[in-house]
Amino acid sequence: MRRRTFLGSAVGALAMAQTPPPIIDCHIHLFDPTRPQGVPWPPAGSAICKPTLPDRFRRMAAPLGVHGAIEIECSPWLEDNQWVLDVAEKDRIIVGTVGNLEPGTPDFARQLERFHRNPLFRGIRYGNLWGRSLAEDLAKPEFVAGLKLVADAGLVLDTANPDPALIATVVRVTDGVPALRVVIDHLPQCNPPSEGAARKQYDRDLRELAARPQVYVKISQVLRRVDGRVPRDLAFYRPRLDELWDLFGEDRLLYGSDWPNSDPFAPYDVVLALVREYFAGKGSAAAAKYFAANSQAAYRWAERKA
Repeated sequence: MRRRTFLGSAVGALAMAQTPPPIIDCHIHLFDPTRPQGVPWPPAGSAICKPTLPDRFRRMAAPLGVHGAIEIECSPWLEDNQWVLDVAEKDRIIVGTVGNLEPGTPDFARQLERFHRNPLFRGIRYGNLWGRSLAEDLAKPEFVAGLKLVADAGLVLDTANPDPALIATVVRVTDGVPALRVVIDHLPQCNPPSEGAARKQYDRDLRELAARPQVYVKISQVLRRVDGRVPRDLAFYRPRLDELWDLFGEDRLLYGSDWPNSDPFAPYDVVLALVREYFAGKGSAAAAKYFAANSQAAYRWAERKA
């Protein structure tokens, strides 16, 4: 190879290595407290209780390299599934939404079919939210039948607000419905048990889930408040991130900001910069998977045409 050609190739490779991968944010919320009917969440008067819509997200996130987002339900109201779909239809930065339906209820199959007609509807969320118990409901045959409908439709089950009991329940979910893709959200926030036997069981459950290729984990809600402050140094969070990386590897981790819940902890660019720094250390291929490719495998979203 001629020296000029070699140098040109080397510069091109370096430029590609330094170009951040496109980003799909797999965990944002949309709501509008100014609607006539209001919202069930967030609470009135809270710091984030203001219109949180795609155009606001786009203005903030697109300059940082975010090309798309998946909206995660934040309302138990049935018709808010449709409200989100209608809002998302107007802005291509939303590539999917995970709705709120209750498997096992008499109307579940009809409701799932209704919303799944829209290709933006990518699954449902169920877990430690809205007073529900995934562990208790899993004992009901009609609930398991509903989860099988979700799997048959090629949709996802997102969990909510993990704790050790929920992690153990996800093992049971994937035992009973092995074809169901499951996304565990906010796992960096889960506090492992301190007691020896409980900790060993928690570790066994995580290892079991890591061995199941249909289970994905969101590296979301990474930041924590400690003694009244929120550390922004990656070194503080690295041990927990390393644990999840060692378990689930480069093919099963997804980026999620949890915006706007993340705002009281740090601005969006700070939330993103922390995980960008971590995954930059894993190499460009792993970063590209974390920020986009893995989300497509988990949610099977599609690029939206103009």
